[in-house]
Amino acid sequence: MKGETRSKILGLLVFVILISWILYLSFSSERNEPGGKIKSISVTGNNLLNENDYLSFARLNNGGLQNITLPVIKSRLEKHPYIKRADVEFSGDNQVHIKLNEKNIKAVLAGSNRLFLATDEFEILSFITDTKISDVPVVTNLSNDILIKNNEILKTPGLVDAFKIIDAEDLTNEELSRKMSEINLREGGDIILLFSGIKPPVILGKGGIIRKICSLNQLWDGEDSNKEMVMNSSYIDLRFNNEIFLGNYDKTGLTE
Repeated sequence: MKGETRSKILGLLVFVILISWILYLSFSSERNEPGGKIKSISVTGNNLLNENDYLSFARLNNGGLQNITLPVIKSRLEKHPYIKRADVEFSGDNQVHIKLNEKNIKAVLAGSNRLFLATDEFEILSFITDTKISDVPVVTNLSNDILIKNNEILKTPGLVDAFKIIDAEDLTNEELSRKMSEINLREGGDIILLFSGIKPPVILGKGGIIRKICSLNQLWDGEDSNKEMVMNSSYIDLRFNNEIFLGNYDKTGLTE
């Protein structure tokens, strides 16, 4: 008898819990889904493209708001190659707010006849017209035998070295990090760096990237006379252990 009573009480508790869960889901759905037509959409977190570019891609800017749901908005936006995640919420009065989390762009890659973007996860993206990108270097002359393709992972030794250079400057010298405009991998040859506002190219060579970047930073951050010597030089050569050479092109066989 006691067992039957206990079973009935347990069954009643399970039933109450299920009903409560259903009511919660219904209430949550009502809070997160707009009633009727969405009046407006606001977007934040967009740095690479403007708001209209993303809304146009998701077909949300020209009368495309009729009978649309939040999951559909989220799904459409997350199909954009620049978007890592889109958080979509109903903010009341038929207004929807979208918070975008864009992919972290590490560098621009110069292909044979077009530009690409490389993310911090080595994902290759097509460069979209009107993309706003700044303080990101261009990686050139990756290799003749490497075919750069959109939406693929391209983790080659050359690109890994380029990312190491970018990370080293980001962590050790904010000024030179902003000024670094090009990483020329020279198809596997000695790496050459170019900096905006700094006349001579930097011949980095191969290997010892962290040590060489630190040496370059010490040279640039030293006395004003160091900067004057740098600006009056034709090149900065870091290919030799623990030594920095400032000189002329005719001593390296390079041409300006």
